[in-house]
Amino acid sequence: MFHYDRGLWLSRAELAVDIPRRQKQGFISHAHADHAARHELALCTPATAALYQHRYGKRPVKGMPFREPLDWGGLRLTTFPAGHCLGSAMLLAEDDQRSLLYTGDFKLGESLTAQRAEPPHADLLVMECTFGDPRYRLPPRGEVITQLLEIVHAAFDRGLPPVIQAYQLGKGQEVTKILTTAGVPVLQHPVMYQVSEVYQQQGVDLGNVAPYGEHYIPGHAVVTVPPRQRARRLPDLDSAVTIAVTGWAQDDGAKYRLRVDHALPLSDHADYDELLEVIERVEPKEIHCTHGPVKFVDRLQDLGLNAFPLGRGHQMRLF
Repeated sequence: MFHYDRGLWLSRAELAVDIPRRQKQGFISHAHADHAARHELALCTPATAALYQHRYGKRPVKGMPFREPLDWGGLRLTTFPAGHCLGSAMLLAEDDQRSLLYTGDFKLGESLTAQRAEPPHADLLVMECTFGDPRYRLPPRGEVITQLLEIVHAAFDRGLPPVIQAYQLGKGQEVTKILTTAGVPVLQHPVMYQVSEVYQQQGVDLGNVAPYGEHYIPGHAVVTVPPRQRARRLPDLDSAVTIAVTGWAQDDGAKYRLRVDHALPLSDHADYDELLEVIERVEPKEIHCTHGPVKFVDRLQDLGLNAFPLGRGHQMRLF
């Protein structure tokens, strides 16, 4: 039903799945650059299409609204929310004999800017396993948010700007909504704000957010910037209190590796327990694991599951 050739393919439909190289036709689970390319035709949810075209310009797309089956290349394809970022989707592929669920990047827990994940049952499960190690059992989201707000208000009390490093598509909007929901205004780096405008056009109200201007007013707002923009600092932020929000903050010394004052384990990827939970919910006969430690496959086999590694990538980015 599928094969792996420098990426995942649905064999019968000759459909590339999340392959970041131009293909004749490719399914894009979400609009992050490591899952997308300028395909001749991209299949994706309407929200992902809007974000994809923001990044790559007007490209041919076939919209796949959630839960609406599409007959394509001899398969029935259906998208389900993945909870990772706006428009992110799991893909269910079915033929007359078997079904396959590809999770893409996903999170089962709460999100303020993405629909909560809905993994359906399937015979085969191809799952993203970034945090496939028991040490990545992340603390409750509410505790992390409380800690974030305490750091922000402590910075305000000192007259220092809190600067949060977050990926410009997904995490940046999620942390913005968390803050504005708590009554804290947010100023976003211009490249992040352009993405946020697409979010708001898609009906996601991010609250009191604006692009960063020429000056920072102490105690006024949190500033959010993409991690890769650290070398291109915005004006008036030299004495900032810097914060990274990432599941990798669970690692000892993460704040030193990320070169920030604080690192908080707020992730848009499933943690270790959620990886096990998705298997329970999907009830697959066979599991293929991507983007994570091979030892996770060993643990699944120890549990009596029919599990295999698919590819050998290991991600160490701000998810």
